Amino acid sequence: MRAWLLAGLLFCSPGVLALGQQRYVQFDVSGGGFALVNAGAAADLIVDSNDFAAVMLAAKNLQSDIARVSGLAPRLLQDPHGGRHAVLIGTIGHSEAIDRLIAQHKLDVAAIAGKWESFLVQVVAQPLPGIDSALVICGSDRRGTVFGIYDLSEQIGVSPWYDWADVPSRHRDRIFIKAGRYVQGEPAVKYRGIFLNDEYPDLTRWVREKYGNAPGYASAANYGHEFYARLFELILRLKGNYLWPAMWDNAFNEDDPDNPRLADEYGVVMGTSHQEPMLRAQQEWDRRYLQDHGHWNYAKEPELLQQFWREGIRRNRNYESLITIGLRGANDTPMAPGGPEANRKLLERIVDVQRGILADEFKTEPAKVPQVWCLYKEVMDFYDAGMRVPDDVTLLWADDNWGNLRRLPTAAERMRSGGSGIYYHFDYHGGPRSYQWINANPLPKIWDQMSLAKQYGADRIWIVNVGHFKGYELATEYFMHLAWNTARWTNDNIGEFTRLWAAREFGPRYAPQIADILAKYAKYNGRRKPELLDAGTYSLVNYHEFERVVADFDGIAAKAQEISDNLPAADRAAFYELVLFPTQASAQLNRMYLAAARNALYASQGRASTDDMAAQTRALFRAETGLMDEYNRSFLNGRWDHFMDQPVIGYVNWRDPPQNNLDAIKLTDVRPPRAASMAVAVEGSEASSSRESLALPQFDAFNRQRRYIDIFNQGQSGFEFTAIAHRPWIAVDATHGRVTKDSRLWVSIDWHKVPRGKAAGDVTVSGAGRQVTVKVQAFNPTEPAPTFRGFVEGEGILSMEAEHFSANQAAGDRRWRRIEDYGRTLSGMRASDMRAAGPEDTAPATPDRDSPHLEYAMYLFDSGSFDVSLITAPTLNFIPGRGLEAAISLDDGRARMIEVVRPGLDAQDQNREWAQSVENNARTVHAKLDFTKPGYHTLKIWMIDPGVVLQKIVVDAGGLRPSYLGPPESFRWAERSAR
Repeated sequence: MRAWLLAGLLFCSPGVLALGQQRYVQFDVSGGGFALVNAGAAADLIVDSNDFAAVMLAAKNLQSDIARVSGLAPRLLQDPHGGRHAVLIGTIGHSEAIDRLIAQHKLDVAAIAGKWESFLVQVVAQPLPGIDSALVICGSDRRGTVFGIYDLSEQIGVSPWYDWADVPSRHRDRIFIKAGRYVQGEPAVKYRGIFLNDEYPDLTRWVREKYGNAPGYASAANYGHEFYARLFELILRLKGNYLWPAMWDNAFNEDDPDNPRLADEYGVVMGTSHQEPMLRAQQEWDRRYLQDHGHWNYAKEPELLQQFWREGIRRNRNYESLITIGLRGANDTPMAPGGPEANRKLLERIVDVQRGILADEFKTEPAKVPQVWCLYKEVMDFYDAGMRVPDDVTLLWADDNWGNLRRLPTAAERMRSGGSGIYYHFDYHGGPRSYQWINANPLPKIWDQMSLAKQYGADRIWIVNVGHFKGYELATEYFMHLAWNTARWTNDNIGEFTRLWAAREFGPRYAPQIADILAKYAKYNGRRKPELLDAGTYSLVNYHEFERVVADFDGIAAKAQEISDNLPAADRAAFYELVLFPTQASAQLNRMYLAAARNALYASQGRASTDDMAAQTRALFRAETGLMDEYNRSFLNGRWDHFMDQPVIGYVNWRDPPQNNLDAIKLTDVRPPRAASMAVAVEGSEASSSRESLALPQFDAFNRQRRYIDIFNQGQSGFEFTAIAHRPWIAVDATHGRVTKDSRLWVSIDWHKVPRGKAAGDVTVSGAGRQVTVKVQAFNPTEPAPTFRGFVEGEGILSMEAEHFSANQAAGDRRWRRIEDYGRTLSGMRASDMRAAGPEDTAPATPDRDSPHLEYAMYLFDSGSFDVSLITAPTLNFIPGRGLEAAISLDDGRARMIEVVRPGLDAQDQNREWAQSVENNARTVHAKLDFTKPGYHTLKIWMIDPGVVLQKIVVDAGGLRPSYLGPPESFRWAERSAR
């Protein structure tokens, strides 16, 4: 019912076609307004011939968009003497019609004039002679006008992904613009862009096949203007404005000389990657000088590099660019040996030289030329050691390549005129393992880190590495929306964004279900990147973990198939690309590893079905690679061929294998004896027995578990079995049967019959001349009372999701904020300091004085010194000079400090502590607490440093068993509590 209600709300919502924005388009005559399309006619589009080329290009696309929706192509005119109804498009100071409206006080532009990339949309009556009514799209600058145009395109029903993801537009006979005034801008982040990187094999092979070896291109990959025109348009439709072009064996400016010219015509600001300064690609050096001079090295050939840089600046100085300065070694490596201090001083000298070149070529002060210095890897270490950076240069802080920010600006750094920004990753080629196949970037993680960036003032530039680009559509658009209007998207409405996105792409009917699939497929892949999976990732014997993970994936894959079968035919291609394929491919990959895990376990137990699991693994491998082949070659007749060339199976180190393979999985084949031979295994243990007794984990009256007993054959001939429970309160779902290879019995407890306290019994399993006793223990306590609200120990553990607190006590502007759907299981609670000045300007919080805390009411049946585990996000210590700490206390006891991230821990060290945190997408820290008596307790988690995100708490009272995600949440009597 909730899903249907939400679908109805989405259908009526003003934001279905314009994500999170005020809606000004309607498709019926109610309410009147400006008729963009009505009665078989479309209003003219009028653009001044003196306006920017970018505006004319966008207006032409609007013309196509209106035709795409209505079937009617409006006239595109450069003279304001069109029909009685017209769309007047123009930039302040560059459009005679717009300037006349302003002068005649018919258009008030005070809200946008002089601002960066801002626009207004307004219906104006009788704006000019001969025009009765006009829709005015007015921009403060060229991109402001372009964004206003594409905002209208999106609102009439054209997805930004109409080309790159084949999203169709729904036909409309009538399109009206509501009367009123709609203003957007300035953006929260000035420069918002993407970086095409790790583009081989997928994107490069696709470009090569799509565009061929065009004459005049220096590179066989052909990243030419035909390709980039499509990308420029998309970036602008997403309200982005910045691009680092593909750079693996590619040179944007030389591969096609039309590339930079076209970028400027579209209005896209060009830059170069963190390793390629002064608008020069590494390939431009390698093609000229590598053979005779080797890789670039300023210490050896400063004059040659200076000439090389000067040529690049001179070539592009008439285009809008953000110029990367500094220098790293070739192929994304540190500079030549010489020691950190020598390299730091050399870098300072290099930057002085580069800024001198900028002053010469631009004939102005260097401060007037936009520059960025990316503090990536060792360069940030140089900066922290005191490297000089000119005040007007934007500092671009990098994450750890895994979406965790390494550093954010201090209060003093926020005063720099150049400001700072973030280089972020959705894809990475490097250690501890590359992840390049498919989207594994949940939106809550993106919100967590990028909202911190905005809060700390890193908002001049946001650029994200999108790898081979296709497959990251939702994550990329969310990143751009956050950059455009960070305040609109919060910790509490991440799901709203996904639902609105799904409704825009596929209509409102299935939007809630599609959004749920999209969120879960990214969340599940985010638990551990697909490239990092193996047969040992999840537990096969504890907490049903591996089966639950696969069931999670299978559930959303089945739902995706069901929705696909019921969608209109026109929507299925886009749905396949954006939802169905990635979900099914992810699900099948996890099924394959489950089969491999069973093969390994069954081999250790001597099961006759070991071979079956090896065969199943191989079959699932073939099916998985078959899915990828279908995506490449069959889907839409190969329209997106090669975008599934990236291997995901077969990693043995950080490098991606040349192709998908099973070499890293050691499958076992066995030859069982002919005679039947019974053995038994139970939940919670990898051991098996053919004669000795086994024990199931304890059952308790709160969790009311269901446990399994596996009866299996170690031979080829089948046998009959019996299973006899020796207590009336023990229930077995089958008391007899025949085993060919494997049979699973489910054991449960009849809680109406079990006595109070602890009870013991057993189940005897017999077959093939053997007998195994399985011990059963049930716990049916009289406490805690039903009035208790909190968690109850079961199986010797307490497992608590962070958001299920009993109380959330703020301390002024410091508080714990829930991030919906964050992390590996349910959600996260982030320690936050809401003061705009930035939390590092104050001392860490102190428990019982100015520290907020979370409380968790719990009941334990035993006393002792128990380990308490806090499962947190892999957040790094982004505040200079500090680690990340929290504190923990029990009942009224004194708070104990817990070091979540030690000072100085950094990805640059490539240490095992950091590597494990990104591999697991979590960090687990421990504390010992003395529970001096059984019964009721309150656990408190205190904020010390901001940025810690708590996901789960586990108290080990002696029963914790190994698993990847931790035990499922314990029984909880809940009550409503404010968040």
